[in-house]
Amino acid sequence: MGCDKIMLIRHAERPSADKTSRGVDRAGRKDKENITVRGWQRAGALVRFFAPVDDRFFAHPALARPRALYACKAGPSAPSLRPQQTLVPLSELLTDIPFNCDFYEGEEDALVRRVLAGPGPALVCWKHLTLHVIADLVLGDQTTAPQYWPFERYDLVWVLDLAAIGQRFTQVPQLLLAGDRADGVQ
Repeated sequence: MGCDKIMLIRHAERPSADKTSRGVDRAGRKDKENITVRGWQRAGALVRFFAPVDDRFFAHPALARPRALYACKAGPSAPSLRPQQTLVPLSELLTDIPFNCDFYEGEEDALVRRVLAGPGPALVCWKHLTLHVIADLVLGDQTTAPQYWPFERYDLVWVLDLAAIGQRFTQVPQLLLAGDRADGVQ
């Protein structure tokens, strides 16, 4: 059986344009293609958000422990490591599941085919400009999911539940860090 639940998140916090918040690697070295310190905090908090102890206390009933992780691949024209870094702590806990970084931004069609054919639930961490493309491809329309992911939002999960009657789209606020918002995207 293929994947029947896909959870979409944007990568964790990026460096600010004014350089008041810089990207850093795990060793603390500055690099503009990395997530920020706050981003690493979010990445760590996502571990128990998606893999609570004994799978008993999910923050929202639409969430599930992923059986596959997917992150946008970094490349010469788009070298950001942020999607991959966001899932690294979770992948280190869930060592028995695949962590796939084979697809670049722009290859959403191929990504969706792979996700749907693979084990589910699946967690996809991507760049904000094309998250709606993934949702539209999975849901088969451009009206169910919002058609943009706001630049300033890092704190949402879009859950695409394909096993639900008529399919279901749910927005789940993460509410993991101070300043996270409880509203969704319209």
